Amino acid sequence: MPGFEVLYQAAALCLMYPDDDFRARLPLLREAAPQLREFADHAAVKPPMELAAHYVEVFEAGQDHSLYLSVWREAAPAPSEELYRAHGLETTGEEPPDFLPAVLEFASRTGSDALLTEHRHGLDQLRSKLTDFGTPYATVLDAVCATLPPVATGRQAP
Repeated sequence: MPGFEVLYQAAALCLMYPDDDFRARLPLLREAAPQLREFADHAAVKPPMELAAHYVEVFEAGQDHSLYLSVWREAAPAPSEELYRAHGLETTGEEPPDFLPAVLEFASRTGSDALLTEHRHGLDQLRSKLTDFGTPYATVLDAVCATLPPVATGRQAP
């Protein structure tokens, strides 16, 4: 995974609730991860209360846009706290380890996109639903998914 660590860290921040710290980081996010400029530009001009309300509408108001990988039914098991600890990382306990921003941060800190690749199908489902919903958050998933190999289809020959 050459060079995607910064993008994954920036994407993790973009998918967190947009508090005051988030707004202060927007110029840095925009410059550090050009793939996220469209989202950063949108977030920068949106009034803080509207941006926060949009986040809640998209991710917390019962919409089918869950940031929890375990919601997306697929064969890959959800990451565990033990996996994080095995790589020298601790979870805060505020969110479960399958929370997409936590998985993105894990990928950023470990330099491995394995968890993201394992959950590629679910990420594609989420990206599609965000695109259909018409939210700028879809561009964040577009940027992340563009770094991953495509979902394998069909069976491999023995």
